[in-house]
Order: sequence, then structure tokens, then C-alpha cells
Amino acid sequence: MTATLKDALGEVAAAVDRQFDLLLAVPQDPRADLYHAMRHAAIGGGKRLRPLLTFATADLFGVDRTVTARVATAIEAIHVYSLIHDDLPAMDDDDMRRGKPTVHKVYGESTAILAGDCLHALAFEWLAEPEAHPDPFVRVELIGCLAASSGPSGMAGGQMMDLEAEKTSFDLATVTRLQAMKTGALIACAVEAGAILGRVPPEGRRPLRGYARDIGLAFQIADDILDVEGDEALAGKALRKDEAAGKETFLTLLGLDRAREQTAMLVDQAIDHLRGYGPEADLLREIARYITERDR
Repeated sequence: MTATLKDALGEVAAAVDRQFDLLLAVPQDPRADLYHAMRHAAIGGGKRLRPLLTFATADLFGVDRTVTARVATAIEAIHVYSLIHDDLPAMDDDDMRRGKPTVHKVYGESTAILAGDCLHALAFEWLAEPEAHPDPFVRVELIGCLAASSGPSGMAGGQMMDLEAEKTSFDLATVTRLQAMKTGALIACAVEAGAILGRVPPEGRRPLRGYARDIGLAFQIADDILDVEGDEALAGKALRKDEAAGKETFLTLLGLDRAREQTAMLVDQAIDHLRGYGPEADLLREIARYITERDR
């Protein structure tokens, strides 16, 4: 990881944590544990890849970083809600996330479900507020983007396909579609949101969409490789669960060498999509390279 990327990750993580701290202030009433549970999941830890992508894209167009921080935090709230629910016994049944006990292990399953529900709702509430952008048309487009990427055509639909993967064998095309929805859709929204904030018309976002699509797939293939070769202490969560569940992954379908080659090709393609931009897009290029170099 370059010093520039490391600094950017640190700045974005701090900005998102500040937003969560402000927006999830604990009330002095019977809802206190609900807020503590949301804060447990949302504050500290995690790669903050999605907020970083929103900042890096919005910075291309000179967007006020205070506005970007609110939008990036809303997108991260959707990601955190999905992790809380994915970790539940009814889903992946995980005990650790981001190096600490999962929410249901600390606060119980009922509170964990509600914490996820609330982060989902709050994400859209935060985008609907003027702090997300002074122009209501921009806010509506951001809400539509996040809704599409997190619903049945995006993350939730991909998670449903992932549950089905435990019962049947998927071919490469189906696994690719699954991951494009489960993982790639929210990554794509994080990039698209930066362009929406920059008031880039839809037809002008094509290169950024291509970039986001390619890094989303590269991210998941790299994740499959880490699931087999990674260190649980560094990952902060259980590994090798897909193999134990008998799921088809990019790694089982392609093999390790081809999976590495495919990841490198996708990263090169993603960077090529940015050829119309100059040094101002260097952070996006570094993020693409980081996807294959990370250890967690």
C-alpha cells in the first residue's frame, strides 16, 4: 500500500467514524442498547473501501468533502447493516467481525436484527436530508442508486443466490452474477454516488461504471483467494467457510493460477477505464491495485 493510499484510508475512516459518532448519539431512554449495538458494528474497523471510493470519485469533480462524508457514511451504513444480518445464526452464523465479537454475540439476536434494520433505514434518512446535498434532485438520485444496489437486484438478491449456492452447484456465469450483485453492486453505487454528487450526467459516467464493475469482481476474486490463503487474525473473521459449505467460488471454478490472472486482468481493465482522466484519478488507480495486494 502506498503512503498516499494509506493516508487516504486513514482520513476517510476518521471522517466516517466522526459521522457515525455524531449521527448515532446514544439516547437516554430504553433504546440505548439499540444505539450501542449500531455503534459497535459501525465505528472502528473495516476497510472503509466503499466510502473511500465515494470520496475518490467525488474529489474528481471538486465536491465539498463535508457533503461527501454524509453520503459516504450512508453507503457504509448499508454495508454495515448487511454484515450484521449476514453474521446472524440464520445466515452465516459468525462469531467475529472486524476483529471483535459480532453484534448478536454481544447484544443478542433480536437487538442485532433491529440494529441492522435501523442502519438500513437511517442510510436513506441521511441521504434525504439537505446535509447530503442542497439539491433535492441530487438527493433523490442518490437514494435511487443506493436502493437499487442494496435490494433484490443488488446486494440482498446476491445474498439470496449465495444461500442457494449451498444447495446446488453454480457455473462460472452464475457465480459471476451472484458476486456482481452481492458485492459489486454496492461498490458500484459508491463510485456512482461520487459522480452524482459531481453532477455528471448518466452518459458521462460510463467509464466510472466500467471501472467500478471491474474492481467489484476483482475484489471478490481476491476475497476468495484470501479465504483460502489468508490469516484469520489479520482478516478479523472466520475464513474457509465457503469451502466447508461446499459452495462454488471463483477459486474452485478457475483454480488459483487462473484466479490470480483474472484478478490482474480486471485491475488492468479498471485502470484503463480511467484513461480519460489525468493525475486527479490516481487515487482510484491505486485503489484498484490495492484490491489484489491486501491481506484482509
